[in-house]
Amino acid sequence: MRRDRGQLVLRLVVALGGGGLLCLAFPSFDVWVVAPFAMALLAWSATGLGARRGLLAGVLFGLAFFVPTLSWSGIYVGALPWLALATLESLFVGMAGALYGWLSRAGRVRPLAFALVWVVTEGFRARAPYGGFPWLKLAFSQADSPVGRLVALGGAPFVGFVIALVGGLLALLAHRLLTAGHHRSGMPWRPLALPFAAALGLTVAGLAVPLPTDGQAAQFLGVQGNVPRAGLDFNAQRRAVLDNHVAATWQAQADIEAGLAPTPDLVVWPENASDIDPVRNADAADEIAATVSRLGRPLVVGGLLEEPPGQVSNVSLLYEPDKGITDSYVKRHPVPFAEYIPNRAFFRIFSAEVDRVSRDFVAGPSVGVFDVVGTAGQQIRAGVAICFEVAYDDIMRDAVTAGANVLLVQTNNATFGFTAESAQQLAISRVRAMEFGRSIVHVSTVGQSALITPDGTAHQVTSLFTQALVQGALPLRDATTVATRVGESPEWAAAAGLVLLLLLRVRSSGSGPDPQHRRDDSTADSTDVSTEDKEAHDRDAA
Repeated sequence: MRRDRGQLVLRLVVALGGGGLLCLAFPSFDVWVVAPFAMALLAWSATGLGARRGLLAGVLFGLAFFVPTLSWSGIYVGALPWLALATLESLFVGMAGALYGWLSRAGRVRPLAFALVWVVTEGFRARAPYGGFPWLKLAFSQADSPVGRLVALGGAPFVGFVIALVGGLLALLAHRLLTAGHHRSGMPWRPLALPFAAALGLTVAGLAVPLPTDGQAAQFLGVQGNVPRAGLDFNAQRRAVLDNHVAATWQAQADIEAGLAPTPDLVVWPENASDIDPVRNADAADEIAATVSRLGRPLVVGGLLEEPPGQVSNVSLLYEPDKGITDSYVKRHPVPFAEYIPNRAFFRIFSAEVDRVSRDFVAGPSVGVFDVVGTAGQQIRAGVAICFEVAYDDIMRDAVTAGANVLLVQTNNATFGFTAESAQQLAISRVRAMEFGRSIVHVSTVGQSALITPDGTAHQVTSLFTQALVQGALPLRDATTVATRVGESPEWAAAAGLVLLLLLRVRSSGSGPDPQHRRDDSTADSTDVSTEDKEAHDRDAA
């Protein structure tokens, strides 16, 4: 019994270490290679634990990962929202631990089962509750890795599947290495070579995926106007924010007129560049109109509209010279607890901070694609995403399937200060560029902003809380990637595969006791030799 408890404690410590290790894969550390090793630690720690203790291992892994990586969410609103969000996200990893712990009750490492469980539970996390929070999907740590290139074939879920599968294979390799230590004769090389070769092959397979960057070029200018100060009260000086973007744009136009910079085909301001409603306030309307007139080119403005009555709309507005506003996009996925408060009366019981959001933002009804003709006659069809929408697979894919040949990501990171949030968001945009084969103009009020080519390379990355411009040519592309065409199919395939495994496990459980279960399978020692490994060892030894 004491040995079983010691093994359980060891497993839980390994799970905590795995979650902490996974933090290093994401910005601002960007050590992408640790992601499969972190997943290997989760797989090893949960193998053979059963559902109940697998749940505990998963939650601990999740807390060690989400608490530090989401620390930006509490920088100005306190620890309660941050820890509540991290705990909620950790419960989904706990679900993964429970499912995999039950599927592996016989004490065998099962890499495929582990990968399927991860994809399915990550898919749940991206959708629930209140539309989900897919911000730290495993794929978003892989913008610089060979595995990340696989996003063009099956989207973020496929990349997550491959990383989890590699992690499961590494866990199997570790299991067999530990098993070899229990035999005086050791273990033949073959049971070790197979999982190692498979893991290595999957890791480098993405190098074979082409990421073309051809296409007719268009000139873009993104304006990072900066804000008076960081924090939740940045828009208390919202006129200063608007003035900053106007001034930076006029300076850019002066350089253009002096021949120091190319004429842009489209100019982009970030989210919240005009929190003064330019439809209902003449001062804001006049400033923007004068800027568009000076530019002589279309301008996309991120702003807020005081509509519908009693609510607010987070919008992207297309201004054209001599025409005014010719198109608009309303954010389709307002952020719960930031832009609207679901079940307000209930959550007020826990914190009066919910009333900081005095008016709820409404959700937009349709996909945003702005049609603009470039100076050389290029047809620019710019798909729009506002802030956290870049993390949602369907919102980004909808813009591409609606005809976008370039994507605009307008964001405001002022409320997160000098944290990793902005870098994490830029990494997501880079993955999206590879996924859909589209250039992206990623523009923030305070940084980081960049121009991103379809191969995921970020150009002219700006610093935080400085006034800056990103300007240059980006290719316009109409070709669709495999990931765009298959849509959600990889997730549905993973769900079907997991259901099949669960049914087979139920059937095998009902056919008679497993010899492995003569002891308490929930505390099974992962260093014990499984039946499969014993057979492989005996066969190879013979």
